[in-house]
Amino acid sequence: MAKRFLMIGMIAALVLNEIQVYAQYNKPLRHFMQAVPSPASAIPYGNNPSAGHYVQVGDAKIYYEVYGKGKPSVVLHGGIFGSTYEMKQFIDSLSKNYLVIAISTRGHGKSEIGSELITYELKANDVLAVIQTVTKDSVAILGFSDGAYTAYKLASMYPDKVKKLIAIGAGEFYHGGPRTFNFKAQEIIRADSSYWTQQLALMPEPKRFQEFLTKMADFYNQLQVGKELFFTIKCPVLVMAGEKDQNAPMPTIIDAYHMIPKSQLSIIPNVSHPAFLDNFPAVWASIVPFLKHYSR
Repeated sequence: MAKRFLMIGMIAALVLNEIQVYAQYNKPLRHFMQAVPSPASAIPYGNNPSAGHYVQVGDAKIYYEVYGKGKPSVVLHGGIFGSTYEMKQFIDSLSKNYLVIAISTRGHGKSEIGSELITYELKANDVLAVIQTVTKDSVAILGFSDGAYTAYKLASMYPDKVKKLIAIGAGEFYHGGPRTFNFKAQEIIRADSSYWTQQLALMPEPKRFQEFLTKMADFYNQLQVGKELFFTIKCPVLVMAGEKDQNAPMPTIIDAYHMIPKSQLSIIPNVSHPAFLDNFPAVWASIVPFLKHYSR
């Protein structure tokens, strides 16, 4: 037991030291488990002063960045391990033809945690506040994992605000299944200390990291997403997933596809949960025709 606490203390000290170094030298960003370093010239999505803004939503400031011109599109990253930077290829590609609103969701990156109970209704209202700050138009939304579930909820609650929706890695979900969530900060940091050094440096409240993880675990352990939500989504939805998605298994994706009234399905062969990181060209090839009429 003593050795375990000593190891945790050493990891914490290492992370705190690297946070100071990161803040001082402003290293290039990276996504979780990124295999190779980002080039020094990479746009720091999620920490870009020239594009970044905040909006106050209830008890939390939500951070977002805006790129490009054209019809508005919203990009939402994954939960816990996700970041705006992981969506970089989408932002790069979409910003050539669209106005891109890239949001760091509550508790991620530079967005505050707040004190309210985390729900997808809360997250959807965060996103709505950002949208209404940037544009009066309806938007297309691209969300991954937790970001996709937030997009589902937003489309259900505010159908006049969402023209089209791309949901990656988010199918039918009911608590009580084979997965139980119990996030521990020291274990998560140990999985990719360089990434978490970066993220903790960006967070306005890094000392609340474990509190945030506990709130998210409680939320996921009670989560139910099924026909009650999917049947209410009126806009066209492209339901996407990797064939080998371990977080959203194929049957749950197929079920979501069948339940959403105006849905299309795209399965990317031989890739895992972050399908776009494994094979971005294949993912993008499905998205382009889906968005074609929206851009007119």
